Formats: sequence, C-alpha cells, structure tokens
Amino acid sequence: MKVRILAAVALAAALAAAASTATGSTQRAAASKVTVWIMTDAQNGWPGAVTAANNTFKQQHPGVDIDIQYQSWNSLLAKFDAALAANDAPDVIELGNTQITKYMAAGAFSALKARNYPNSDTWLGGLKASCSYNGKLYCVPYYAGARAVIYRKDLYRSVGVTKAPTTYAQFLSVGNKLLKRYGRNKNFSPFYQPGQNWYAAMSFVADYGGQIAVREKGKWKGTLDTPQAIRALTAYKSMVRKLSRASKTQDEAHPYPSIPFAKGRAGAFLGNGWEWPYVFQGGGAPKSFAKKMAAYPMPSHIKGRYVPTFLGGSILGIPISAKSKSLGADWIKAFTNTAPERIIAKAGNIANTTKLADVNKSNPQLAPFAKAAKYSWFIPTSPNWVNVENSKVLKNMCTAILTNSKSVKAATHSASATITKILNAKS
Repeated sequence: MKVRILAAVALAAALAAAASTATGSTQRAAASKVTVWIMTDAQNGWPGAVTAANNTFKQQHPGVDIDIQYQSWNSLLAKFDAALAANDAPDVIELGNTQITKYMAAGAFSALKARNYPNSDTWLGGLKASCSYNGKLYCVPYYAGARAVIYRKDLYRSVGVTKAPTTYAQFLSVGNKLLKRYGRNKNFSPFYQPGQNWYAAMSFVADYGGQIAVREKGKWKGTLDTPQAIRALTAYKSMVRKLSRASKTQDEAHPYPSIPFAKGRAGAFLGNGWEWPYVFQGGGAPKSFAKKMAAYPMPSHIKGRYVPTFLGGSILGIPISAKSKSLGADWIKAFTNTAPERIIAKAGNIANTTKLADVNKSNPQLAPFAKAAKYSWFIPTSPNWVNVENSKVLKNMCTAILTNSKSVKAATHSASATITKILNAKS
C-alpha cells in the first residue's frame, strides 16, 4: 500500500510541479472550477454549512464553479489512491484524522500555513496534532468527537451527590459511595471501564504529562515507561480495579459500555458523544431513561482541568496534485470560518475551535463533550501507527496491568520496546 501511494504521489508531484501553492489567499485564480470531496455526513447533517461556505467563496471568486462531490467512508481511500495515480485528485478532500498520516508521510498533501486559516490560534489541540508531520502542517481541522463521563443522575443522587464532580477526588468519592451502596451486586460497576480500552488509559497518560512515543532525530521512541506515564497508569489501575467490574480482557466494543449502562449495571462510563443515543438504540433503554442521564468532562488530577480526551474527527487537506490549490485553500477557509463551524457544532459535532465550545451550552447531551475537547491528545503521527494498533500492544499492556500479570513498570517497559520497534520498522 505504501509503495503504491508513494509511486502515485511521485507521479502526481512531478506533474504538479508548476502548480500554485496552497496559500489560503483570496485572490482570484485563473481556474474555472474548484473540486471538493467531503463526506455525505455534511450533506445529510449540516448542509447549511456547505451553503454558507459556497456563498462566501462565490463572493470572492465570481464565475468559478464549485463541484461538491459527496463521498462515503467505505470507498474513500481506494478512490483517493486511484485519483492520485491518475493525477486527478480533487482540490480539497476530507479524511478522518487517523487516516491522513500515511499520506502526509508519502508527500501526498500540500504544506499549509496555519495563520492563513480562521481561528488557527484556537484550533483543538488533538485535531491540529493529527495535521502535523515532521514539524509541518498539511491539513486544517474540520470537526471532532470527544469522550466524557456519561452517568446516572438518579444513582448519584441516591448517594447524596447532586452535582457532577469537578475534581478527580470528587470523582473517586462518588465512585466509592456507589460501590458501598450497590457493590453487593457483582454485576454493578460504579464506573464501567473495559480493561482493553487503551484510549481511556492513554488519556490518563496524557493527563500526567506522558506520551505514547516521541520522535527524536528522525527516530521514534516508545515512552510509556517514563516516570510520568508510570504514575498515570498506576493511578488508572487503582481506579479501574476498584470501581469497574467490566472484563479486563475485552475492549470497549465488547460490549459497548452503553449497553450495561442501559441495563442498570453501571453508574457511569467514559463514552463518545454518539454513545449517548446508543443507550437507547443498542442498549434498549426506554425514552424515559434519558431523564436519568447526564454527562461531564472527566476531571483531571490537576485542579481546574479535565483529563485530555482523544479526539476523533475529520480534517480537510489539499492534495499535492490538486489543479487549483489556491481555490481549494479559499474554499477551506470559507468552510472552516466561524459561521459554518457554528452550524456544524449545532448539528451535534464539536467545532474545530475552542471559541465555539459553548455553542451547545444549554444542551446537556452535547455541552459536556465540547467542554471535554478543551484538553486533548492524539496518537503518534507515524505511518506505522496502524501496525501498533493491529499488534494490540496497548490492549495487551492494559490487560497485563489490570490483571496483575505484570507490574506497571514491567508492562510499560515491554510495551515501549515493542512500540519503538514497530514505529521504526521499514515497510
């Protein structure tokens, strides 16, 4: 796959050598059309944002056609690879923020300057990190999803807690109270946390200042055995072993925590925003159950902060072989401006800027997740990252720690060595 991408990019780059750069300027270009590939999510969920962007763009470039081509996630990458090989890439493309790294590494995207795009000084950190490779920016954050604690208000009230915890000590306190009151039921978890949910574990690592891996002098180094990461995973182990009865050998999809939560077997869980409706769609809870639910950002061990959340989401980039780079940059600028981003947020997403964190402040189903996104982290931007995930090294490390089959120090040392080897492997 990487060889095919590199070959396609090399050809496209040679053919595009004389093309304009992705400056983000609003000067009129000679091209008569800008071609944009974005997902059907925008078409179905926030068409008003697309319309607003198109109107702004047309004011800047009268007479230039906008060709919006809506794509589906299951065919996007194969179609993009073919377009690169045929030197027929769009001027703008949306990718998932975990999909772009291999293309950045292969040189498939034009380098950008953040200052040319709206609200770049307040972009969500996790999304911006996914757009950065070897110190350069190759895409613009579009929107994100985040995790927050989804909980049962009625159960919290039953142990005298009427407000969501705002400190980690309060979070542990309510968990202990729930355990004392309902712990005789061995199927009940005050805080349901699957043992192999490495996203949650790595959030603790980020909260303590640790990282999965760092890049130094052109080489990757696994860093889960640093003092910061070991302290984080030790705290995480203590919390999970005490408050969760979830399987220590399964991940968050087996089952999704929203299912035991819906069935009364959990007081709370750390979930994505989409897992709120899944309590009803997948968990079978009646509509009336919603009155018992609320959410809050996971409190950090640092007063006044939240535990950083992994941000999954979408980004917008300009392929290296785009025929109208300048027009593509201007369309991205129009689409990610404050007004369209507000529409995108109102549709239930998290806008790309912390300036819009309060857009849904009166919506208890959306506001906590937007707040949680204030502090975020992202996976190492290595084209080999997918091999780390496929190796299950992080899942296995979490299981080893939570089952006491290895000490935190031994488990993290082993995982760090494996991560170092995989990230530096040549494909």
